[in-house]
Amino acid sequence: MHTAPLSTASAAARALRVGDDVLHPQPDQLTEAERRQLASLALLRLAAIDDGLLPENDPPPSDGVISEAAADAIDRWLEQAIQVPDPDEAACRRFHAAHPARYAQGERVLARHILFAVTPGVDVQALRQRAEQLLVAVRADPEAFAEAARTTSNCPSGEQGGDLGWLNATDCAPEFARELFGQDEAQAHIGVLPRLVHSRFGLHVVEVQAREAGVHPAFEQVQEAVAQSLRQQAFATALKQTCAVLAARHGVEGADLDAAASPLLQ
Repeated sequence: MHTAPLSTASAAARALRVGDDVLHPQPDQLTEAERRQLASLALLRLAAIDDGLLPENDPPPSDGVISEAAADAIDRWLEQAIQVPDPDEAACRRFHAAHPARYAQGERVLARHILFAVTPGVDVQALRQRAEQLLVAVRADPEAFAEAARTTSNCPSGEQGGDLGWLNATDCAPEFARELFGQDEAQAHIGVLPRLVHSRFGLHVVEVQAREAGVHPAFEQVQEAVAQSLRQQAFATALKQTCAVLAARHGVEGADLDAAASPLLQ
């Protein structure tokens, strides 16, 4: 009988792996961003080993966690491998002019949400499908949002129809705030956001009920923040290119590192 070996081989083929290391046996239980992050960290760890910054006997990642020595070695490797030039003033001025809302001070939104919490053991793929279905439903019928929050949301705010009240960017997790604040005019939605918001807590269906734009400071007041934004963009681009080179060298299965601008800075 060859059923068991074939089954094992099939499962191995579906695993998320980098080189010889299996990072997760069932990557479909992870979000795309989580798969990219696991694969990218594993690739950078191998790069640190290749360049002698980390011993070859360093333990491979376990449940997505690398050793403290590997984390330190990756930081040192990145400092050596990726050099980001400082943007000049002209580039900063162009970026500031194109993204004025990003640097608004005192911006607020009135919002409510429905949380699909990601907890240990949850089937993330099935959870995402449920969240997507509900997103479609409340976009078609926003009047149903409050009742859907009361019956579905894993957040205590569900008892109040998902109401979060007036929020500043500092009131939210950074990855949540990025989707609500500092949006250019074309993206500054009023109503149910057209896609799920991913945060450390899970998947959110979000409705923005009102916005207050805040104050837009002059370029000189936010010049360093603008420059830092451009440095981060340059680093993200260089990091993506670096991970693509490392992926070609070591091999990656179960993750698409070309699917996002930055595999680590999601």
